[in-house]
Amino acid sequence: MTSAPRVTADPFAVTFRGVGEPHPARAALRAAGPIVRADAPAGGPVWIVTDDVLAREVLVHPRIVKDPAYAPAGWDPRIAGLEPAAAAQPSLTTLDGPAHEQLRRAHAPLFTARRMRDYSERITALARELLTGLADTGETVDLMADFTTRFPLTVVCDVLGVPLDRVDQAIAACRGMYGGPEEVGKAMAAFGELAAAALSDGQDGLAAELRERVPDEITETQLHYLLFTLIYAGQLTTDPSLGFLLARVFAAEDAEDAEAEGTTVEEFVRETLRLHSPAPFSLWRFTSADLDLAGVRLPARSAVLIDIQGINTDPGRSIGPDLSFGAGPHYCTGAQLAQLELGAVVEVLRADFPGARLAVPFADLRQIDLGGIQGSRLTALPVRLRG
Repeated sequence: MTSAPRVTADPFAVTFRGVGEPHPARAALRAAGPIVRADAPAGGPVWIVTDDVLAREVLVHPRIVKDPAYAPAGWDPRIAGLEPAAAAQPSLTTLDGPAHEQLRRAHAPLFTARRMRDYSERITALARELLTGLADTGETVDLMADFTTRFPLTVVCDVLGVPLDRVDQAIAACRGMYGGPEEVGKAMAAFGELAAAALSDGQDGLAAELRERVPDEITETQLHYLLFTLIYAGQLTTDPSLGFLLARVFAAEDAEDAEAEGTTVEEFVRETLRLHSPAPFSLWRFTSADLDLAGVRLPARSAVLIDIQGINTDPGRSIGPDLSFGAGPHYCTGAQLAQLELGAVVEVLRADFPGARLAVPFADLRQIDLGGIQGSRLTALPVRLRG
């Protein structure tokens, strides 16, 4: 049995880099081996899986679990970005095994490709309405300042049944999650109000359907938390992905990229998600007992991450499904909705704004790595929507 090689490059640091510049730690992680050891933001070691085949094994391993109750002793949940333990708050992202399967059965039928296509025209109309409002100002607009946050939140609120006059409240709540304990507390209270609004009498949306489908033991407060995760995750990952997608659309237009023009919208979206993974790492996983992984001994309560961004962009990776939305039983429930949203924006831009262009050279765009296991997003995306 061997120990995992230790990497000195910090994969969790806040960094600024060019739009096409890879994260400085990605190559170092991959070069060190299929499983490497680094320093976790909350302290102690974390084992990071950099190999595609091993990652898929980890994603279905019965003794590598998502319940924060198995996090290393002494971890500060706020620093680590941990959810409540599954026993206190059931959620799709913390339960495992039969309990997770039961809760997933309540969610999954609501977010199938077929169900999401029912919302296609509505989502396209929302994209057109928001972009037209920006274009009509006649000014250069920074799409990262508001649009990339407002559009996915408008969509997820509409789908769930949250009244759209509460979108500004949803935006403020999402931004409040980056603040201190007091700001986070206010944000969570606001999410509770949004969930209650979606579940109120007369509202027509997936929130009401979910209430009828969840196990009987789920309380109203716990249901509110489940809706919070759908709203917050719907913004947290789609927001940065939308920025990179828009940048690639405008770059292709500027270059009159014939190859991009011949690519279907679905292919263009998937390639963007591969190159700029919505989450660079998996959510935290923990060993529920001592185990051996690829010849490395991991003690119980060890933190484990999958390097999704590194695996997706590994030049040696064989062609096949990427890990942008994960794999196995925790495959992202909202994957179909996210791809539909992103595709709608591309279609609206191509159809309604053929003259839209970047206001700066593509090479001048910058991205920031937000730190921890969060992803990166463009710092700004100035565009002229009317040619």
